[in-house]
Amino acid sequence: MKERMERKVFIWILFFAGCLCALVALIFWNVTSGSMSVSGKEILGILTGQVKEGAAYQILWNIRLPRICAAFFLGGALAVSGFLLQTFFSNPIAGPYVLGISSGAKLVVAITMILFLSKGFRVSSFGMMAAAFLGSIIAMAFILLVSLRVQKMSLLIVCGIMIGYICSAVTELLVTFADDSNIVNLHHWSMGSLSGMSWDKVKFMTFMVLLTCIVTFFLSKPIGAYQLGEAYARNMGVNVRLLRILLILLSSLLSACVTAFAGPISFVGIAVPHLVKLMVRTAKPILLIPGCFLCGAIVTLLCDGIARTLFAPTEVSISSVTAVLLAPVVILMMIRKGAAKR
Repeated sequence: MKERMERKVFIWILFFAGCLCALVALIFWNVTSGSMSVSGKEILGILTGQVKEGAAYQILWNIRLPRICAAFFLGGALAVSGFLLQTFFSNPIAGPYVLGISSGAKLVVAITMILFLSKGFRVSSFGMMAAAFLGSIIAMAFILLVSLRVQKMSLLIVCGIMIGYICSAVTELLVTFADDSNIVNLHHWSMGSLSGMSWDKVKFMTFMVLLTCIVTFFLSKPIGAYQLGEAYARNMGVNVRLLRILLILLSSLLSACVTAFAGPISFVGIAVPHLVKLMVRTAKPILLIPGCFLCGAIVTLLCDGIARTLFAPTEVSISSVTAVLLAPVVILMMIRKGAAKR
């Protein structure tokens, strides 16, 4: 028993150390790669404050670093949101993108931006976040209403996908037939993109994501009890109704933050929690929550770097890259679970 526990602890330490190393390598790659190369000496001078002007400064400080920070926090938020939704629905393929939550947030954000931009007003970060959260809650409410009538989780997932398609179709219609050129440019955002990030947006999303993830981390113990069944959780003194409400609110808030600033990003919320469970070999939320955050950040940084550099100077949507890389992971996971049940 002692040897087994020591082996598990070693695996956990190795996992988090590997995540940190991968994170550092990806940040360095994203900083240095692009249509314009920046030398290590220039990077060091900019980061230490010795260089405060020039093309390299503008590219690194005002374009690449905000984008890297956004990919880190939004990727982590997506993965944690997926973990919470999979816990809530007890379904391995539940996620903000599959259940239509991201699409609902995208629809309300698009409507809000179109209404404000058509009248010459700018939408603040708080306004974007509030609109996305409202859309997420509305989509989640539809899913919960459907869950009251549908017992099979497979049908619930299909209903979520249909809701997502409806919201995406309405969003595309609104964006396509918009007159203002600024509104038409929302089409790129609606496909999922981390371009156009600023430090003001990064500060706001950092506050929201960190606050939500900290609250989620402190719920690790009741979430762990809930994973073993509602009856067990009640016997352990967990207020199941309150916990379910918190899971809905926290997951919606995290997915709303991602959609508000980057549009819908697919498959990160589904695949990453399973990859983390496979690597750490445990279902303990106290390890899975920070593990999902780190792995979500790593995957998003990798996919955004590929989206930005693969066909440079042309940039593809990050959702295209995440779909190509992570959809096979989800398929293999479903095949593996189907084979295990036989």
